[in-house]
Amino acid sequence: MSTPLPRYVVFGEALTDMVRQADGSWLGLPGGSCWNVARVGARLGIATAFAGAVSQDLFGDDLAQASAEAGLDGRFLQRVARSPFLAFVASRHPPQYFFVGDNSADLHFEPSRLPQGWRQAAQVVHFGSISLVRQPLAARLCEEATQAACAGKRIAFDPNFRDLMRTPGYQDVLAHMLRLATYVKISDEDLAGLFPALDTSAALAQVREMAHDATVMLTRGAHGMTLLKGDTAIEQPAMRVEVADTVGCGDAAMGGWMAGVLGNAADLAAQARLASAAAAVAATRAGAYPPLRQEVDALLAATAGAPASAGAGQAYRPHDPAL
Repeated sequence: MSTPLPRYVVFGEALTDMVRQADGSWLGLPGGSCWNVARVGARLGIATAFAGAVSQDLFGDDLAQASAEAGLDGRFLQRVARSPFLAFVASRHPPQYFFVGDNSADLHFEPSRLPQGWRQAAQVVHFGSISLVRQPLAARLCEEATQAACAGKRIAFDPNFRDLMRTPGYQDVLAHMLRLATYVKISDEDLAGLFPALDTSAALAQVREMAHDATVMLTRGAHGMTLLKGDTAIEQPAMRVEVADTVGCGDAAMGGWMAGVLGNAADLAAQARLASAAAAVAATRAGAYPPLRQEVDALLAATAGAPASAGAGQAYRPHDPAL
């Protein structure tokens, strides 16, 4: 009996974070914002796939193995005979990083090779991050987003701003994706990068005008998040946890939100709590940790009935440099 196709499909980049250590050595860790989001969705119990391409060397092997361990649908991951995509993280505080990926594997992803019928089975299709600024991949993903939206699928979008997005052509991509989006996650840092001439309120208003039918999640790190739909605004404080690392917490929030949308979180408040709990659990582990459903449920149970607050000065900061 064949395995059903996934309900949640995440398009984008998977890469290897090369993180500089205190002794000057480099530690290679599987990563990539979109890939992290997909792992969170799968670990929270949603049938999820990561649709992207990785190399056929040891870096690609590590990404493929971690994908399988997270429970992602392996039919969507493509292995190609190209160089790996690498992010060199020279410093986390302050963020200093650069990418090495000229003609790398991620750019050779072919949507035509995806399993037949995937779009009919999918309910939410996610796009975002630097995959939408790296050509020719960006053009292919914009077309996939258009086709999915035309097929009546809900589009999730997390721009996850990086300096690469300062190129002139990205503003057209941003406008295109916001027009298509059903769900938009954006941080205060994203807004500052994408709309440098505007303050946070004005930039958020611009996003909501461009994505006028979307539900928007604004994340503010230790100051919590706001979920906005029409005239409704749900405020969710950051949850108190012992923070080990804030890398990947924004991705955990995104994956947690979509797990709520596709699961049993019926209203905006429940979705916001699940997203916040996923981010908080991720903050308790070093690296981009994809939380398990039981860990998130345990935190939700522990905080039920009382407003949450940030602990240790922070609960998570969505855009640390290790993607």
